[in-house]
Amino acid sequence: QVQLVESGGGLVQAGGSLRLSCVASGRTFTGYPMGWFRQAPGKEREFVAGISGNGGRTYYVGSVKGRFAISRDNAKDTVYLQMNSLKPEDTAVYYCAASSTTYGGSQVVTYSVNYDYWGQGTQVTVSS
Repeated sequence: QVQLVESGGGLVQAGGSLRLSCVASGRTFTGYPMGWFRQAPGKEREFVAGISGNGGRTYYVGSVKGRFAISRDNAKDTVYLQMNSLKPEDTAVYYCAASSTTYGGSQVVTYSVNYDYWGQGTQVTVSS
């Protein structure tokens, strides 16, 4: 059974940092795009950051550019999201996602419909 398990969420003051982790089990996603999405109360799920299968390309939604960084450790089948300078508007449930299509290894996937596996989510709350 394929699973993505997120961890690292929590409550932090504005300006603080958190590091989210997502560990894959049941199969490897080495060479496959992975990403992070978030969903705030009353809002639709939105793309936050993505990384290509070979790890060479990343892409971010404009609101987090310069503050968040996505990375992956293929040896550990883990993807990370380092979040710095957090703002109250970053409050949301954060989801890890993985695609079962390689897209050639160098493409970042930004649409949720192109992801096949999802984690259960981890809550991030930023207080003002």
